[in-house]
Amino acid sequence: QVQLVESGGGLVQAGGSLRLSCAASRSIFSMYAMGWYRQAPGKQRELVAGITSGGDINYLDSVKGRFSISRDNAKNTVYLQMNSLKPEDTAVYYCAAVDVSGTFWGQGTQVTVSS
Repeated sequence: QVQLVESGGGLVQAGGSLRLSCAASRSIFSMYAMGWYRQAPGKQRELVAGITSGGDINYLDSVKGRFSISRDNAKNTVYLQMNSLKPEDTAVYYCAAVDVSGTFWGQGTQVTVSS
């Protein structure tokens, strides 16, 4: 088991930036992968960015060049730096962690981008 706590969401104008943090209750070093998902009202949850234990990274096409995922194993924290935000980035953002026991989710943090 691992608890994940997201922070850093909020209201920002289009073109602005936010940095989301996901703090894990235990070491993330052994996690197969960690990632950020988002879910907008009436839409399915989608993977925004993921990072594996080996450092492989993938991004949703619509955020490439604007978002950056990173992990700090010493702090058991994963970050999502979001730049050049657009109104269509508005959603609840969830942190996820995958290990041998399964997939674990945070409670989510709201990101709202005004036009």
